[in-house]
Amino acid sequence: VSCWGKNDNGELGDGTTTSQNTPTQTSSLGTDRTAVAITAGYAHTCAILDDGSVSCWGYNANGHLGDGTTTDRNTPTQTSSLGTDRTAVAINAGGYHTCAILDDGSVSCWGYNVYGQLGDGTNTDRNTPTQTSSLGTDRTAVAIAVGDFHTCAILDDGSVSCWGKNNIGQLGDGTTTSRNTPTQTSSLGTDRTA
Repeated sequence: VSCWGKNDNGELGDGTTTSQNTPTQTSSLGTDRTAVAITAGYAHTCAILDDGSVSCWGYNANGHLGDGTTTDRNTPTQTSSLGTDRTAVAINAGGYHTCAILDDGSVSCWGYNVYGQLGDGTNTDRNTPTQTSSLGTDRTAVAIAVGDFHTCAILDDGSVSCWGKNNIGQLGDGTTTSRNTPTQTSSLGTDRTA
């Protein structure tokens, strides 16, 4: 992985907090590990590695690196377990939280949660990957997008489920009520899927 730009919190992962205006290699991702996907939040970065594990670096005050601490990291650091035999297949970082789709189609999130954007039924920050509440009976996630304070997933039936801050209707459920569990949006239109 190579990163560039602001680096006040180590979000470039090169072992420093020096900003870079050219691409700069991160420190090691681990012995023989390579990155297969990457996402960047406000001041943190996460990558899915070739073995399906997740490594993050940068700002961590709310636990959005998922390593069980709230300590900033300026080198790639493995998250805590995604669950027994679970691996990540997609990842997206918001301002201060991170969510991953796991190999079984479930969703795990970590970090800032004051608006319920982790979807676990609480408003408690989590510094380790935490499963969301149910996406619906027999529903799985196939794509995920994370905003500053809300999260949305496309489900396997083409519907959309969102959770988190909803003050201006960003969850699409016809209300302005924040939700701390996955909540189906209103209809996308007759016979329409995402």
